[in-house]
Amino acid sequence: MSDSPTKDIIIIGGGLAGCVLASRLHEKHPTLRILLIEAGKDVADHPLTTTPLACFSCHYSELDWAYSTVAQPHLGNRACYAAAGKALSGGSATNYGTWTRGNAADYDLWATVVGDSRWNYEGWLPYFRKTETYHGQLGSADMSKHGHDGPVHNYSISASSASRKYPLRERVRDAWARVGVQEIADGNAGSPLGLAELVENWHAGRRQLASQIYPLTGIEVLTETLVTRVLVQERDGEPVATGVELANGTTITASKEVIVSAGAYRTPQVLMLSGIGPAQELEKHGIPVVSSSPAVGRNFHDHLAVCQWWKLRDPERDPSIGSPQWQDAGLFAGLPCDWVATQQTPLEKLQHALEKDGEESLNDHPLLSPRAAHIESLIVYAPAGAQIAGVAVPMDGSHIASAVLLMTPTSRGSITLADTDPATPPVIDANYYATAADRTMLREGIRTVVKVLRDTPEGREAVVSELLPPDGKELSSSSSDAEIDARVARVANTFYHPAGTAAMGSVVDAELRVKGVRGLRVVDASVFPVPITAHYQCAVYALAERAADFVGEALR
Repeated sequence: MSDSPTKDIIIIGGGLAGCVLASRLHEKHPTLRILLIEAGKDVADHPLTTTPLACFSCHYSELDWAYSTVAQPHLGNRACYAAAGKALSGGSATNYGTWTRGNAADYDLWATVVGDSRWNYEGWLPYFRKTETYHGQLGSADMSKHGHDGPVHNYSISASSASRKYPLRERVRDAWARVGVQEIADGNAGSPLGLAELVENWHAGRRQLASQIYPLTGIEVLTETLVTRVLVQERDGEPVATGVELANGTTITASKEVIVSAGAYRTPQVLMLSGIGPAQELEKHGIPVVSSSPAVGRNFHDHLAVCQWWKLRDPERDPSIGSPQWQDAGLFAGLPCDWVATQQTPLEKLQHALEKDGEESLNDHPLLSPRAAHIESLIVYAPAGAQIAGVAVPMDGSHIASAVLLMTPTSRGSITLADTDPATPPVIDANYYATAADRTMLREGIRTVVKVLRDTPEGREAVVSELLPPDGKELSSSSSDAEIDARVARVANTFYHPAGTAAMGSVVDAELRVKGVRGLRVVDASVFPVPITAHYQCAVYALAERAADFVGEALR
């Protein structure tokens, strides 16, 4: 700690959002005394943050909180892995680097839900552009939609390296076209339906840590430090955030604001330990109620993913990662993948599922909009996801994987407290796969990717069979709902996009201020009121950029 016991701004959580926020606030207001507190280490020189493909080894490492959910009744009562970055830079130290903004319709829904047009897609665009420097041409893409001088460099696959040419690129593209998923120029222009070249934020074959591309010079940073709670005092008849208490008992005062950026799992935990949350939950743990906020820890949503693994018909001709033929450095410049396929579930089937779920007002239901996108699929030239699913797949260049992601789930879970110790993980009940709508969307996505690899000439030329989990039954595009559900129950897991647990409109207002407590904000994915068809790092960067403007305006 420095000699000054009082800070102007205290940020809890030195993850992606916290680093961006601290850096931008210092840039705008260099005299501010800013303290950034992070539970993990500074990992700038860590071996797992130096090369793109080290991301697969981050799971269960010291950079991963490696949480588990409670038993999930709709996944065969299986507890699921729940990753979260435990490092200065947060998820930007451990993620897979995919850079997708998502569907404009989802952001427009966000604005409608919170009653504030600033949060529609057009309102997000300046902040998306502000974060990025885009490299590479996307054919007929509108380059005005991309940023050209932001801190985060991002590349389409073909622009990342002249020698990054994966053997199956053309056949995978043609197989998707045969099932009706046509190539589009730009998946990050707000209308992602179709097959887009994957965009990543690996730069010169290296990870971009938020703490480095958004410099923390001039900011006091405490690493390997847990926060127990936000300190709150009553002033003029209302609760006001006045500082923080660390796990070691130290208290630090904040003269202007406390900002919680601890992520979708930890942020609700910090709020509840501070007496802000559902009164019944707080009273159960003997925590005095500072502000009754029933929605804290509720509205949890995540992108559930199902991976399958496929044996290549001719690994000599079409090798995957692990093959001795993979020698060119360009092949290691990012994820071994070319395309991201974004699809819509047949709306008649989805409408029937929503009816089964008891949904009303289906005439204007956002999931039934022609603009809606429900499923994302990736075909990866590596046995991706096998370790997490507990399936033994050789890493010798002989197998590839498909991953189907449910991007717009209607299931909602919760985060609650296990006890009052900040070192104890929160209780995570993701409530995965709980609705007929979710089951319909994911089943249709799985059927489509199986059709791509099993029912097209290009797919059959590439793969010979599916490598099954123990006791698994091979799936076809005509597999029954029950057969697909059995596979989902066995292997489905997070794709690392938890959100919603301090949602805008219920927990925070449209400027990210915690309702009922002055001087307190939340800035991370926990504020997302609805799921977004995106990989969330992109949106969190933009969210933190906007939050810096909000805080800056309040300081004037």
